Amino acid sequence: MSKLLDQAVAELAKLPGIGKRTALRLAIHLLRREKDEVALLAESLQRFRNEVRYCRHCNNLSDQEICPICADPRRDRTTVCVVEYVKDVISIENTRQYHGMYHVLGGIISPMQGISPSDLKIDLLLENIARGEISEVILALSTSVEGETTSFYITRRLADCAGIRVSSLARGIGFGDELDYADELTIAHALHNRTLIGQ
Repeated sequence: MSKLLDQAVAELAKLPGIGKRTALRLAIHLLRREKDEVALLAESLQRFRNEVRYCRHCNNLSDQEICPICADPRRDRTTVCVVEYVKDVISIENTRQYHGMYHVLGGIISPMQGISPSDLKIDLLLENIARGEISEVILALSTSVEGETTSFYITRRLADCAGIRVSSLARGIGFGDELDYADELTIAHALHNRTLIGQ
């Protein structure tokens, strides 16, 4: 096989969710495209990597100093949803059910991976709260041990902020799931977060 093809496959395989076989298919696909199309893709990726910024208010991706969500005057500025990554903002926005602000931590506390609270944008969150507009912080973090640790740490830090209500996303049985496939912790969360029907 060509060394150039091997190199292209090796680089594509570094992307999350892309194995060697998929990387090979992508490389062959790119080889079949017109050179100007591939050049446009390469330029787009390079510009994205070099020119993208992080919003100075919420740490979301942006082309400007302030992201479109933070700049939108129609958003509810009293509520902030704390997420791990930018992809989580996209997931929540796709529901069209949330109209508040966001705060992107940039990860979660994970001693095994060497990620401590100081590596996350927790101080920026506290600075935003200190401005006085925020009254509720929604913790929308993963249910892993690391996610729970991060939620606990943030909750402790927010204990000193007067008038701030801290909530988390409801957890439990997913729509369409069957009880016998759910683990005990999921069932416990579902029982704890139960709601009354018809009210």
